[in-house]
Amino acid sequence: MTLEQFKNQWFVTSTYFRQSARSCLYPPTCAMCGCASDTQLDLCTECHDALPHNSSACSQCALPLDGTSDKTLCGQCLNSTHSFDKTFSLFQYSNPIDHFIQSLKFNGKLRFANLLGNLLADALSDRPPESLPELIIPVPLHSSRQRERGFNQAVEIARPVSRALNIPLNYSGCIRSRPTIAQSTLNKSERRSNIRGAFAVKRKINIKNVAILDDVITTGQTVNELARTLKQHGVQNIEAWSIARAE
Repeated sequence: MTLEQFKNQWFVTSTYFRQSARSCLYPPTCAMCGCASDTQLDLCTECHDALPHNSSACSQCALPLDGTSDKTLCGQCLNSTHSFDKTFSLFQYSNPIDHFIQSLKFNGKLRFANLLGNLLADALSDRPPESLPELIIPVPLHSSRQRERGFNQAVEIARPVSRALNIPLNYSGCIRSRPTIAQSTLNKSERRSNIRGAFAVKRKINIKNVAILDDVITTGQTVNELARTLKQHGVQNIEAWSIARAE
């Protein structure tokens, strides 16, 4: 283990123990209203029900659809193909979900990774176990970005999902082999070029059904490129999971 890897692991581990100690000493507090939570999470039932759930969405890319329509695919997916087979995005990327994700990524608020991961796991728990993927692969960060941030937010969100659904987590089999410009600063065509060829499979994955997990899906270029790379290495069916879908 390199010094940088040790520092990253120490940051995540120490934060985890601090938050575990806090949860033992104090009851969960709702991250939205600040009241004592009536659930085991930092979110009360009333605030949970007010979250921007992505309840009517394209079955292929999870883009929000008009709730009055009987269509299951958006116009874009009717006229294009993807390397991933379907998508599940729990929320629309709006308040307060955007605040939770930004606080996690840019301010190191790992409590939100636990909250969001458990919310995602709870939403997926209704599925029959045999219909779930056999492996979760969080979208990797380039090593330089991970050193800067201290952790990979997709990995931290994936941990409670893996535990709750009893699905193994693989966060070292794939790497981001070159640094890329932040996708949020680019338009759709630029995102496609920026991410092309950015991933590599480091260790052979002998699994046919996989879920790729990311915090936010916007145009889908990142998860599509990772899915394309995985299918080149024998993975057959790929679901894309995310906390939020941005339009």
